[in-house]
Amino acid sequence: MQPSAGPALPHTRSRTVHWLTTAAGLGAVVAAVALVQPADASVTGATGSGKAPAHPVAAPDPKAAAYPLDCPPGAGVDVIAHVSGDLDGDGRPETVAVVRCHADTGTPPSGVYILSAPAAAGAAPKIAQMLVNPADDREISDFRLEGRTVRATVLGFSGPTVPRCCPDLKRTYSWEWRGGRYVALPGPLANSI
Repeated sequence: MQPSAGPALPHTRSRTVHWLTTAAGLGAVVAAVALVQPADASVTGATGSGKAPAHPVAAPDPKAAAYPLDCPPGAGVDVIAHVSGDLDGDGRPETVAVVRCHADTGTPPSGVYILSAPAAAGAAPKIAQMLVNPADDREISDFRLEGRTVRATVLGFSGPTVPRCCPDLKRTYSWEWRGGRYVALPGPLANSI
């Protein structure tokens, strides 16, 4: 280090008082920023009401719903996968479930349903919308929720001679809440369903 050419200037010496004053000033600024919010800051949902639910609402239980599946007598319904989240922005969670008839062997077709909260406490969840109809003989893979978008790969069969073990068609899909309903957004057409 090179020595200075003259005496130290008074404003270049730091003292304890200087550091305490700087720390107190910085603390006051941080506290003020943490306490002050813009005048229009509020919690809002898609309805614009500005009110959050009074207490957290549980997502609908996919195992408690009654699905419109045509299962063989005595066969129950298997919930293969499910995700929950506030998909329509109303402050209440929905559940999206992939379901199919139970089978000891083989892979029955799957359906994908969006469930909303029941009308009365203790009742079964309501089916708000069917995204994939099991009557279309489809299987579902890579099922997930990204933000408020449901994503999956839908698998199918090009004809009745294709073995049920090995779907030969596939297409990615996304479903989003738009204009008061869930809208399907198909992916690229390669090997399409």
